[in-house]
Amino acid sequence: MDKIASFTVDHDLLTEGMYISRIDGDITTFDLRCRKPNMGDYMDNVTMHSVEHMFATLVRNSAIGDKVIYFGPMGCRTGFYLLTSSVAPDAVFEETKKVLRGILNEDKMYGQSRRECGNYLELDLEKAKTECRRYLDILESKGEKNDFTYKGEKI
Repeated sequence: MDKIASFTVDHDLLTEGMYISRIDGDITTFDLRCRKPNMGDYMDNVTMHSVEHMFATLVRNSAIGDKVIYFGPMGCRTGFYLLTSSVAPDAVFEETKKVLRGILNEDKMYGQSRRECGNYLELDLEKAKTECRRYLDILESKGEKNDFTYKGEKI
């Protein structure tokens, strides 16, 4: 049986950043890696869930919103996947930073009612903001350009 693409990446070599995990036709899967894998520093469920609510809402209302297919957490709790259709990686990188900045300026948690969410009591805007500030700092440290490659390999 073939391994799925994400299992072929040596996670001990990964650092925080934004990568292209795979390209399937016009769909690009971005690896938004917030934490270094296998280091014991994982997002707790409240933080991960809160970032998911905020980022998913704002990215779907952004300049690339009509091209967003999916945004959601990685099971390993070190980041998120963002799937887009027909958007240049540099545009996704810039829009991701705008969305993160937008979260920092929000004063309400989206989808925080029993009617809107299956676990609405486990949401915390301040935890989302702390994680988004941390990740934004990582992305901004990359400068204007990001190469999107795992350990220098082109996808």
